[in-house]
Amino acid sequence: MNNTKLGWIGLGNMGNPMAKNLLKAGYNLSVYNRSIDKTEDFKAIATVCQSISELVNNCDIIFTMLTNDDAVNQVYQEVLKEELDGKLFIDCSTISQECSLANAQLVKAKNAGFIDAPVAGSTRPAKEGTLIIMAGGDEKDVERAQPYFEKLGKLTKHLGANGSGIAAKLSINYFLSLIYQGLAETVLFSEKLGLERKDMLEIINESACGNGATKVKTPLLINDSYPAAFALDLMLKDILLAQKAGADFPLSQAMIDTYQGAQDKGFGKNDVIGIIEALK
Repeated sequence: MNNTKLGWIGLGNMGNPMAKNLLKAGYNLSVYNRSIDKTEDFKAIATVCQSISELVNNCDIIFTMLTNDDAVNQVYQEVLKEELDGKLFIDCSTISQECSLANAQLVKAKNAGFIDAPVAGSTRPAKEGTLIIMAGGDEKDVERAQPYFEKLGKLTKHLGANGSGIAAKLSINYFLSLIYQGLAETVLFSEKLGLERKDMLEIINESACGNGATKVKTPLLINDSYPAAFALDLMLKDILLAQKAGADFPLSQAMIDTYQGAQDKGFGKNDVIGIIEALK
């Protein structure tokens, strides 16, 4: 085990289990979260920092996993106040390319590295360390990060320069949003025709159109209960980011209208497959 000091900023639904996987691997980890209550799990197993400044100054490689552009900008405004020479920043947040590239440029101007490394997978793969990591940045930085990526995911794909990891994440979430709306509509259609939900889901999952996304959401649909592994609010955010980045296809606006309508009806905190509640 090397003596690299790792830092983690952002201990939400994804950041919490991902940070814990680095600790399980034996790495020296410091953590920070703006809401102090989310550091409670880490008090006995990691160094809990009281400020971003404290964490940055005591770490060599710093991961950030934050909700949106505003949160990322606020954190990196604090980061950029410090001496960053030789440090590496790995942002796992799903944000706009513009935000990611702007912060990458500012960090690199202070002689530090920056990788955009959003992940495919929700809370279960985060806990199991089986995420897919989509990395954009300099090859030397991705190579430096690889030992840590291996503890977080089953595959790291280096896609090119800064911004390419974000491009891949927006693309895959665009596809997932189509799958989840299609799955919900299919279940509701089959029920209109008198079929049992569990029977239709078994057929889907055993057929060529079944996949990991349909299978992982099947228990939620059968139980008709939608605790969030990945909240509908977050999927809508990502769809809108995709639209801003140029997703303008025949299904794009219809999908945006559906997810926006679901949020407007109060379903945003539900899991994304809870879109079925709004479609009923």
